[in-house]
Amino acid sequence: FQRQLQQSDCQNALMKKVFDTHMLFLQINQSTAALKHVFAALRLFVGKFPSAFFQGQADLCGSLCYEILKCCNHRSRSTQTEASALLYFFMRKNFEFNKQKSIVRSHLQLIKAVSQLIADAGIGGSRFQHSLAIINNFANGDKQMKNVNFPAEVKDLTKRIRTVLMATAQMKEHEKDPEMLVDLQYSLANSYASTPELRRTWLESMAKIHARNGDLSEAAMCYIHIAALIAEYLKRKGLFSMGWPAFLSITPNIK
Repeated sequence: FQRQLQQSDCQNALMKKVFDTHMLFLQINQSTAALKHVFAALRLFVGKFPSAFFQGQADLCGSLCYEILKCCNHRSRSTQTEASALLYFFMRKNFEFNKQKSIVRSHLQLIKAVSQLIADAGIGGSRFQHSLAIINNFANGDKQMKNVNFPAEVKDLTKRIRTVLMATAQMKEHEKDPEMLVDLQYSLANSYASTPELRRTWLESMAKIHARNGDLSEAAMCYIHIAALIAEYLKRKGLFSMGWPAFLSITPNIK
């Protein structure tokens, strides 16, 4: 079914079915021996149909990142290593697909998946840190990637994942102190100044906390920043003429 799977740049119903079947093997508990074959099948799948993950909608990319990261937290060391190797392979494929420019999509989806997993599965312990170290070792030892910026991008990603993990651990400590909680979220939002979608996610989260505490002007400020972020994005796409200055009349803080 290769021809049908490749229709519309791999964005089709059949591709979704095949992908979901692969994902089922990760969602239902397997033996470590079975998982070894699942990871091998996924490597083949990503290698054969990269545009399903790195072009068009980001749904498949996001789902795969979520399931692999879950396996990076697995209690079996061999499964952790296999999952880390698959994740490294996935990022490398993203880099090659983007003509060796960047891994923006996998970077964004992995950070989003980490944020989700913190709530769903409580990742972030020594097992997960061990997997991040394995990924960094792959980046350092990859001779073919020595003269490009891929290893640096991988290191930046693992560093950012650690930042999110540290910040959320602190947030848990301060969940009864709204000012401190918002402060931590603000610094996290600022660390994503170059990644609009994630910055927006954290600003929305901040707005909810402000609204819950009755701090409505602060919540409004978060939403104005989100609107300005979108306006600036649309301006760069050539779809809106003003960009962020459109909001200057509401607040000079928008700069």
